[in-house]
Amino acid sequence: MKFNVLYIDMNSFFASVEQHLNPELRDRPVGITATEGDHGSCVAASYEAKAFGVKTGTRVREARQLCPDISFIPSRHRVYVRYNLAVAEVLDRFAELTRIRSVDEFQLALSGEQKTLAGATELVAQMKAAVAKEVGESLRFSAGIGPNHLLAKIAGKLEKPDGFSWLAEENMPQALAHLELDDLPGISNGMGGRLARAGIKDIPSLVALDPRHARKIWNSVEGERFVRSLQGMDVPLPETKRGGYGNSKVLAPEFRQPAEAYLVSRWLVEKATARLRADGRVAAKISVGMNAVDGSGWGRSVKTAASQDTMTFQNINRALWRAAWPAVKGRDLMSISVQLSDVCLLSERGGDLLSDLRPAERTERERASQAADFINARFGSGTISFGVNKPHPGFFERG
Repeated sequence: MKFNVLYIDMNSFFASVEQHLNPELRDRPVGITATEGDHGSCVAASYEAKAFGVKTGTRVREARQLCPDISFIPSRHRVYVRYNLAVAEVLDRFAELTRIRSVDEFQLALSGEQKTLAGATELVAQMKAAVAKEVGESLRFSAGIGPNHLLAKIAGKLEKPDGFSWLAEENMPQALAHLELDDLPGISNGMGGRLARAGIKDIPSLVALDPRHARKIWNSVEGERFVRSLQGMDVPLPETKRGGYGNSKVLAPEFRQPAEAYLVSRWLVEKATARLRADGRVAAKISVGMNAVDGSGWGRSVKTAASQDTMTFQNINRALWRAAWPAVKGRDLMSISVQLSDVCLLSERGGDLLSDLRPAERTERERASQAADFINARFGSGTISFGVNKPHPGFFERG
């Protein structure tokens, strides 16, 4: 057997980082929350909390009922990113780190003796020891190896916590026969329904499927790629293209009144358009959504000429909030979202004869926005803002 890919999945990473930083939390149930207070949900939980039934998505109030001794810690994503990079630095010394898949998952390429089961087993043991010694004993991971990224990823989730598994043609599909189809990454409820209508109701049947038939079920080449990967072929990952810029924000209690939430949305527009310009792109669509504490919601999208100008999107955002006002007035909002989409490179944008704008040329307002980016980069975020807004550091900004 030859293995090409090692997948590392950190165990309860956010909670483990907090337990590492605060020894009093070790061996105790910990829940990580997106906001402070009892109105939010857990975005992560330690294994001690999971033993009581607390998991990602569990409401804070329900988690207290399930586990009265649980400690809640507001998420600090910047801290977790620093530890992600620290772990990545250690892993990369032992094997080639090809992708940081997320804040708690890593993909590495195996070479030489590492491609054998014995070599990979020794490698993982060395990595576990090094992470514990150099980053923190509370930080553990599960590892999986396979001939491709899909089987390695699935293998990495089979034995948690602190486990190690392998998947290859020699033990497939029997090694996964105990799982349901929707336990596999990429198999949603909708795709599960399509597979069931095609007579595919378990993993052995899916592995035995003709990849060309899978393409028809998926209505995409991705179906063929998925099944060939399950069958053990070394299918390379396709290059991904960014489809949009934006954020969904779970609001802290002090920002849940619609007037306050609107100011947070203006901050999100500024952040999204700054990232758009940094990547040399323009967007032709903005979508704004809001969800109330009572479960009601509102959302709408507007198309516009492709732009990277902050005020263009701020004006549309304001118009959308005015349209939403009758539906949200008097309601506390749990979350809001701002997304810029229909994205292309500025260099691909055509000119405008009516305004004498040449292809790939910035408008005067876009140049002003770019100048604001330069000043904010030099003197600090928020030195120049585009009108009144309310910064809302949260899950992705604390630290």
